[in-house]
Amino acid sequence: MVDSTSLPHVFRVRQRFDTREIEDVPGEVTAQLSGLSLGDRIRPGQSVAIAAGSRGIWRIHEIIRAMVEHVKGLGAEPFIVPAMGSHAAGRAEGQKKVLESYGITESFCGCPIRSSMKTVVICEAAEGFAVHFDRHAHGADHVLLCNRVKPHTQFAGEIESGLMKMMLPGLGKHDGARVYHRAIQDFSFARILRSVTSEILSRCPVTAGVAIVENSAGRTAILEAIPAERIEAREKKLLVEARRLMPRLPFESADVLLIDRAGKNISGTGIDVNVVGRKHHDHESAEDEYPKVRLIALRSLTPESRGNGEGMGLIEFCLTRFLEQVDVETTRINGLTSGHFTGAMTPLDYPTDRALLDVMLHQIGLTDPPDARLLWIDSTQFLTEVECGAVYLAEARQRDDLEILTRPRPLPLDEAGKLPDGWFGV
Repeated sequence: MVDSTSLPHVFRVRQRFDTREIEDVPGEVTAQLSGLSLGDRIRPGQSVAIAAGSRGIWRIHEIIRAMVEHVKGLGAEPFIVPAMGSHAAGRAEGQKKVLESYGITESFCGCPIRSSMKTVVICEAAEGFAVHFDRHAHGADHVLLCNRVKPHTQFAGEIESGLMKMMLPGLGKHDGARVYHRAIQDFSFARILRSVTSEILSRCPVTAGVAIVENSAGRTAILEAIPAERIEAREKKLLVEARRLMPRLPFESADVLLIDRAGKNISGTGIDVNVVGRKHHDHESAEDEYPKVRLIALRSLTPESRGNGEGMGLIEFCLTRFLEQVDVETTRINGLTSGHFTGAMTPLDYPTDRALLDVMLHQIGLTDPPDARLLWIDSTQFLTEVECGAVYLAEARQRDDLEILTRPRPLPLDEAGKLPDGWFGV
């Protein structure tokens, strides 16, 4: 066991990111949609399905309501559909509740939510599988998409997570998500993405989309309304901006990374693998991938995850309470549907942070515990402030993008060997 006096001391840094932010988000939605002159396409009395579903988008309920109000201003009749694959264990009522947990309710947005797991098979893709589309959205006169553009947790390319992907597992629902993820294993994400979206855009009433790019603090930095025919070209450019603005760890390598909160409202894999350097392999970074983190431990699962612990199989250790917060069935459904079932496997668990550290600090090679490259963060979504092992101090003093907030001090373990929750004030 590691002696309590020989644990790494830590100091806190504040990272300086580009924090540009749109203050009047609903106003920007209205301005962007007005710029598309949708009244030339959407006629009074027509139905408009507004697709929403991704977790953790800043002020998403206000964005959706602004979209609803704009459609009503055109004299059309909007309704909302959950654009989710296997979320809420693939159940329609559960997916409606997920939207409501974001604040997207019928009373707040002023229109119905029509949730169903039923799809329409619109055709067969060139690769030989059925292309699914949400039944309610397919029956509408128009469909408006809304999603955040960001790097995906599994797939790499010019287009990753955003409006294009929403047309696949999102509006494909559980049936579509299952077949698309299977097809990606035989072909490639880029090929299946383009194959399916080309069919959807030619056969389904997708009119436009609202794309969101967030800054390092998870706030709206860019918001753009895009006509359907320009979504692919614009999303490529927005992804470049999303990569530049996303948060990151302050150093390129670490022996131990403690993460206070993981969950589906933070990332599809609980933790953003783009942040921790595990996009291509579950337990190590690829040769040209950074940062390089040897061991990761999760301390808790967010309530917003509703027990979905998908992604926990990518990390090595966790607190026992984390596993107690996991709904095994929901997690397995998500893992099997996505084709990344190893993400549903369980890490080694320990009852206290002290027990966790005792084990982890003996698994980092010849480095003595006080010299361990330890990083402690709230989540991969909020990285403005980070607790860093004292070994990083010399480098931090040379960095213009880091502000040192404290001197090195002992980890704040209580008598029971537990670190405090909410240490970062998030």
